[in-house]
Amino acid sequence: MNHRIRPLIPLLVLTLLSASTLAAEVNLYSARKEALIKPLLDKFTAQSGIKVNLVTGKAKTLLKRLQSEGRNTPADILLTTDAGNLHAATTANLLQPVDNTTLKTIVPHNLRDPEDHWYALSIRSRVIVYSKERIKASELSTYEDLADPKWKGRICIRSSNNIYNQSLLASMISHNGIKPAENWAKGVVANMAQSPQGNDRAQVKAVAVGVCDIAIINTYYMGVMLHKDADQKKAASQVALFFPNQDGRGAHINISGAGIIKGAKHRENAIKLLEFLVSDEAQQWYAQANHEYPVKAGIPVSKIVNAWGYPFKQDSLNVGELGKYNTDAVKIFDRAGWR
Repeated sequence: MNHRIRPLIPLLVLTLLSASTLAAEVNLYSARKEALIKPLLDKFTAQSGIKVNLVTGKAKTLLKRLQSEGRNTPADILLTTDAGNLHAATTANLLQPVDNTTLKTIVPHNLRDPEDHWYALSIRSRVIVYSKERIKASELSTYEDLADPKWKGRICIRSSNNIYNQSLLASMISHNGIKPAENWAKGVVANMAQSPQGNDRAQVKAVAVGVCDIAIINTYYMGVMLHKDADQKKAASQVALFFPNQDGRGAHINISGAGIIKGAKHRENAIKLLEFLVSDEAQQWYAQANHEYPVKAGIPVSKIVNAWGYPFKQDSLNVGELGKYNTDAVKIFDRAGWR
């Protein structure tokens, strides 16, 4: 062997190893709290050898960060709650389409972007909770019914700047049209027991202590509250959950989901992570640890979720519509005086 070449061999091996090490990673921007996603990411790393560099933050903050970073962003994946946020990322040209057989086979068509920019990872429904003492389930029916004067002074719901409420109204715009949706918003405002305040858990507590008789929340909050400290568990145990519109279009659903950043430097690793997040193992974890509904068929829900009645009739509207009508929803809330 040429002695001039021999010293280069260890250097070449070191360079190849370094390149391999750098390649075995993926950068994730997540609007989900670390405790809700880190255990899954650790399992993915253990199985694949791909390190996940995690950055967490509020959805709007991460969107602004991605826009500010532009081409220089280190992010490979954006994971966030609510289809409205994913739609915003798509319209801001932050995500790239991913035509992947595994993702398309597992994730139903109405739970992914029509042009493949993002895919759902878990499902939640926005439902009615009601006082077990003061309300009978037979009194409840649809979202539309909440605008009826019979509920005057009896409804608690959070602020209109909350994306979950914006998406609920966006779904009603898609189904019923602008004017009926606005009439509904005005009716709900007239029926509020108090000015919108607090998060979904606060609405449950308000019903429990008698501030109002019914409230609108995301399903998984009830599951989490029933496993929290005594105060939260006590409040959650005093209310029951009702799925609206079961004789019609079905209960409103939304998602947590993810998409790959345009220009992602670790695209293949990012796709592997998305495939893992819709695998049986990851879907079971979502269902059991956070009381969400799996996107993959055949995965059992938690005992608490099952006790509410599963399966239930879900609105089949493509969740991309929720982002499409978000601006209209915000304008309606403003005109209705929903603060």
